[in-house]
Amino acid sequence: MNIVFMGTPDFAVPTLEMLIDEKHHICAVVTQPDKPKGRGGKETMPPVKEIALKHNIPVLQPVRIKGDEVFYNDIQSLNPDLIIVVAFGQILPQNVLDIPKYGCINIHGSLLPKYRGAAPIQWSIINRDTVTGVTIMYMDQGMDTGDMLLKKEIPITQEDTYASLHDKMKIVGAQTLKEALPIITGGGLTRQKQDDTKSTYAPMISKVLGEIDWNKPSYVIDALVRGLNPWPTGYTYYKGETMKIWQVQPIDTTTEFKAGTIISADKKGICVQTGEGSLLIQEIQMPNKKRMPVSEYIKGNTIDEGIMLGI
Repeated sequence: MNIVFMGTPDFAVPTLEMLIDEKHHICAVVTQPDKPKGRGGKETMPPVKEIALKHNIPVLQPVRIKGDEVFYNDIQSLNPDLIIVVAFGQILPQNVLDIPKYGCINIHGSLLPKYRGAAPIQWSIINRDTVTGVTIMYMDQGMDTGDMLLKKEIPITQEDTYASLHDKMKIVGAQTLKEALPIITGGGLTRQKQDDTKSTYAPMISKVLGEIDWNKPSYVIDALVRGLNPWPTGYTYYKGETMKIWQVQPIDTTTEFKAGTIISADKKGICVQTGEGSLLIQEIQMPNKKRMPVSEYIKGNTIDEGIMLGI
């Protein structure tokens, strides 16, 4: 079976490695163009490209697939039986979707039809869900609206961040696709249409989302911080300076202080009153400094009690 694999970031790597380990014939890998990275602006290849080159798999890097006749002709000439898409980063036009015999398959990071869209992992944590999962689905022209083939649930713990859940999900996604491949080549007899009435949307994450509203309950702020770790991170303002917040712990205790007030600051962390309960900030990053535990930060810096955060 000829397979074209489309993917770009680290999330897609375990699936590509699984296909290679299982001795499937990958006739090409399609990924996003190399991009400048870091202060020096050095051109850096996507993680998926690194794996492909390591295994001598041809790589295509179209700037924009839609309307690119050269790319379309290249893919058509490969005569793929299946196109597998994992966090590729571009929408596939209908003429490309129609090429492979067994269709185009996507690994989506939610239990569809919940959290269609760009950021399902982050929103599942931000919304304090206790379970999420991956869905193997057939692609169509809609936004994650295609028929579902196989699902696997993944519990979300109270300690999970976007980073930790992402890393669990990329492994489960690869394993689930491995199970689904015989079903796909067998005609996809278990495919199931999505119930559009139960769909929800997971929009792209922006930096603005990370600003903390101290009037909200501590458990809501905790979920936001975890869902935005490592990017773009939750943040607030301390004496007019941006304070990135990497790790917190919600506390049930409520005091007479106004929401956003620093109750105490010691080696345990910075305790802040919220709209419901209080929040212990355990790891921060101040401007031009590295991220560090509060216990380390206060050895050379002062955090004043009674200060209102967010202003």
